Amino acid sequence: MNKIIFFLTVLFLSALNAQNKKDITFKETPIVLKINVDQLFGTLTTPDLTKKYPVALIIAGSGPTDRNGNNPMMKNNSLKMLAEALAKNGIASLRYDKRGIGESKSSAISEGSLVFENYIEDAKSWINLLKQDKRFSKVIIIGHSEGSLIGMIAAAKADKFVSIAGAGDSADKIIKSQIALKSMKPLEDMTFPIIDSLKSGNTVKKVDPMLNSLFRPSIQPYLISWFKYNPQNEIKKLTIPVLILQGNKDLQVTVKDAENLAQADTKAEMLIVDKMNHVMKIIEGDQQANMESYNNETLPISEALVSKIISFIEK
Repeated sequence: MNKIIFFLTVLFLSALNAQNKKDITFKETPIVLKINVDQLFGTLTTPDLTKKYPVALIIAGSGPTDRNGNNPMMKNNSLKMLAEALAKNGIASLRYDKRGIGESKSSAISEGSLVFENYIEDAKSWINLLKQDKRFSKVIIIGHSEGSLIGMIAAAKADKFVSIAGAGDSADKIIKSQIALKSMKPLEDMTFPIIDSLKSGNTVKKVDPMLNSLFRPSIQPYLISWFKYNPQNEIKKLTIPVLILQGNKDLQVTVKDAENLAQADTKAEMLIVDKMNHVMKIIEGDQQANMESYNNETLPISEALVSKIISFIEK
């Protein structure tokens, strides 16, 4: 009888705790990181709690993706939704506009001067800022897409690392595989030698104008710096707990990428989220529905994803 009472008490307390978490309110405040003469802008989301709580640094993906997971052409609010979900469960977060993006646009280095290491050093500076804040019990890095690699390299001083839709191979190999999928041999003949040259650290002076969007001279220093990093090598260096998350309806990153990362770090946890796409939304329909979700700011992100991140952080 005592065992039954104990079991029911545990269930009641667990339910009460879950209910209390759902009732946690939060606030968002602007935050500025000063690096020499540059300023990077972000949003700090904090739960209304009196005790110390964890904080996650959320790093956005490539291109003009801002702190909320949006860009000038699409608004899905995926990263904003993630921050809010964490806050409702007692976990703070800081998401920011990378230099040259959104509110941090004025901190842009000229395209010809920008290298991948700029993003890594910026992430490290944000981590240092969070570690100095006495409100936080631990610092977790959550990197989405390209932000996974940035966070992976910067995470040495963090307590835990979460990769969402992170590439499992170096960028040069991924670009080659994407080009190969088009099954256009002439395109491979034009692009592969350029990629190989950049991989070896050498710029290419003559680029066909039709390839400027990918390989224009001003972007080549960035590509050279980016191609140097293999996520499988970088994740092996981490001595902190790692969680790898990937959706099986992702049109940009594959389940194989997640498996490659998990094979490189055999201690890492991995979850393949059924029907989740690249922007963390659950897709019930076809590819058209998948693409439309990129511009749907009301479609919620995956509950399974959020639940797994929360349990991983709370361990």
